[in-house]
Amino acid sequence: MVKPYSRPAADEPAWWFVVSSDQILLTEDNDLPFGCLADLSFPSLDDYTVVQIGELRERSCYLVIADYLDDNFVDGKFEPLRQLLDASDLEKFAMAGRARQFSDFISTHRFCGRCGTRMQAVDWELAMHCHQCNHRCYPRVSPCIIVAITKGEQLLLAQGKRHKQGMYSILAGFVEAGESLEQALAREVHEEAGIQVQNIEYQLSQPWPFPHSLMMGFTAEWAGGELHIDPHELVTGDWFDFDDLPPTPPAGTIAHTLIEKAIGKKAD
Repeated sequence: MVKPYSRPAADEPAWWFVVSSDQILLTEDNDLPFGCLADLSFPSLDDYTVVQIGELRERSCYLVIADYLDDNFVDGKFEPLRQLLDASDLEKFAMAGRARQFSDFISTHRFCGRCGTRMQAVDWELAMHCHQCNHRCYPRVSPCIIVAITKGEQLLLAQGKRHKQGMYSILAGFVEAGESLEQALAREVHEEAGIQVQNIEYQLSQPWPFPHSLMMGFTAEWAGGELHIDPHELVTGDWFDFDDLPPTPPAGTIAHTLIEKAIGKKAD
């Protein structure tokens, strides 16, 4: 349960999610800080926004919103959130993602988007409220589709402009206003790859906090059209044999799971 702006007692053991811009504070062994506030090498939190964002393994989790390049947190280092993406401990990544999304929400809703008045935090739920025009905002969630497409014994993979060099993944895109998930999938695939798909099946979802997406994963099969990769969205792409895939996203990502499911469906 989220308890906005609840501050812990000095002797309360807790998980700490210290977020600075798009990075999170990790210990020297790449873990999250855990312990009593009195025992941690933290600065005084009086001047920081602190939010209780839930529980992890029966211990409270606290978000601390730090300044950009904040050097007051000397016991650890700020690292990209992806450092926590480990298939063996997705609970930590999920909670860290929640912290990142809440931090982004609070930082970008200081003023009312309707009338420009400074907004105030609601003290019983995570929301920002404008007392001038009564406009209230909640953390944003952006729906996205992601799909693993097969053609016989081949899988469609593409390299995005933001992928690290050599990494290929499956196609994904944001859902536009007025679209169903299936319509968004068909549109994105046609725009990015120039093909049509069939036998669309929903598989699973994953929050993707970069910064506030919800990825809804599908498998599908090629139905027609020649492959034509959109150079404005992607660097390259092609059909790859199941037993000869290039480097793909690691375990713990929804893309990895969908690739395994798509190949597994063909093997059944």
